[in-house]
Amino acid sequence: MTQKRTLQAVLWDMDGVIVDTYEGHFVSWKQALDEVGQSYDEDTFRHTFGMNNRLIMATVFGRELEEDLIQKVSDRKEEIFRRDIKGKVQMLPGVPQWLDQFKDMNLKQAVASSAPQANIDALLTELKIRDYFQAEAEGATLKGKPDPAVFLLAAKLLGVDPINCLVIEDSIAGVQAAKSASCQCVAVLTTNPASSLTLADLIVKDLSCLTIELVNALFD
Repeated sequence: MTQKRTLQAVLWDMDGVIVDTYEGHFVSWKQALDEVGQSYDEDTFRHTFGMNNRLIMATVFGRELEEDLIQKVSDRKEEIFRRDIKGKVQMLPGVPQWLDQFKDMNLKQAVASSAPQANIDALLTELKIRDYFQAEAEGATLKGKPDPAVFLLAAKLLGVDPINCLVIEDSIAGVQAAKSASCQCVAVLTTNPASSLTLADLIVKDLSCLTIELVNALFD
């Protein structure tokens, strides 16, 4: 018998879900990789969006890398990214309304991002939304999406069974991770076409298109 799902918590991916950082991440990766002589293009960026830095670099270089190179490029990339986002980021459509809506529904909320904690801190501070979240799970030091580790950690930090969590994602790897964690998943079309996100339980153009009825239907 299938266990009944009850919506108790919302696990938010950050980049491409809460905030549009697509251009900022692409530009900072391009510059950091150019500095070490590694070619990089937007197709590769889109394919790896949502992964953590270690997995991105293994994919880009096509091999396992020395720890000092991973750290050097990753630190440089994030330094450029955090410098360039100041005063330039804003929440994506529907996000402010749903942060309030989920709060009014007495649901627990967590950030579950592949980004390092310093990036999460920078974006939550810049957007002034930290108080909405009861937990922050950073995936930079965990197995990267599509592994479910970051969502399992977020659910654990909130004290909620993953089957009672709703994940909001935009990346292919993120949707795969959400389903591997046994969560319900809404995918937004900020980064990828719907045809790439078919594992999600629901696909919407953006969160302004999401309704309470659609959310509740995922947990009936």
